[in-house]
Amino acid sequence: MQDPRGDDSVASDLERTARTAQHLLAVAKAGWRLVITHGNGPQVGNHLFRSELAHEDGMPLLPLDVCVADTQGGMGYVLQQCLANAFLAADMPAVVATVVTQVLVDDDDPAFEHPSKPIGEVIADDRVQALKDRGWILVEDERKGGWRRVVPSPDPKEIIEADAISALVDKGVVVVAAGGGGIPVRHSADGSLEGIAAVVDKDLASSLLASDLGADGFLILTDVEEVIAGYGTDDERALASISVSEARTRLDAGEFPVGSMGPKVEALTRFVTTTGKLAVVTSIERAEQALQGSAGTRVVPG
Repeated sequence: MQDPRGDDSVASDLERTARTAQHLLAVAKAGWRLVITHGNGPQVGNHLFRSELAHEDGMPLLPLDVCVADTQGGMGYVLQQCLANAFLAADMPAVVATVVTQVLVDDDDPAFEHPSKPIGEVIADDRVQALKDRGWILVEDERKGGWRRVVPSPDPKEIIEADAISALVDKGVVVVAAGGGGIPVRHSADGSLEGIAAVVDKDLASSLLASDLGADGFLILTDVEEVIAGYGTDDERALASISVSEARTRLDAGEFPVGSMGPKVEALTRFVTTTGKLAVVTSIERAEQALQGSAGTRVVPG
């Protein structure tokens, strides 16, 4: 929902989300039941930064897992309102509900030793040293032309609220869930859940949720229409489809960047390996066509 031109106002969020809702409405009109997930990288980073600034003036510091929960709720509110309004205007009134979702991770995951998940805004060069002095871990994002803060991104192992989400879907509810990849939690010594400072990749968590729900299709909507093989080379070409084995080969070779297409191809590959069902990545504008087989890049078994 963030404007790439930099307008982060709530009014702008609502306007962009209302446009997105129209594309999702078209998918629902085609007969699909919807479970919607979303990212929160810029939002959770900004939320954490605001908390750190307020902490300097004596306010309690918000842990990263709580920031993920807060942005899940806020972004879920915007999505469910815009979706409900779109369905109502189309004379298809629907109940839309956001489930603030926890995702179990392994606290021994090596990701905790190697933070890699970008959060927050792009950081200008002249601010880098000051933020490093705050203790931030920063990496240069050449694709976006600046520096980004990174945090650990462990692999999702279980969607805690999967049964609740499934029950809502069975009742005909349009569900918004696993926002920002879900709130990362671990099992404490007594088996209870507790939050952990990390951000789960949204695509991997969405793949796991889609598998848990027995979804007939898993669609990743991004800012490009197709996966590009050989990007930046003389052999560059768009892929209408890619097999699981070819996807694995290209992922292992590092062809799909970790910060962009890599997690998406990995997520689709996991879903197809588990279910054998429809898995496509494309732009939001081509969502309906992708499900019809006429747009996007489809990952297929084999």
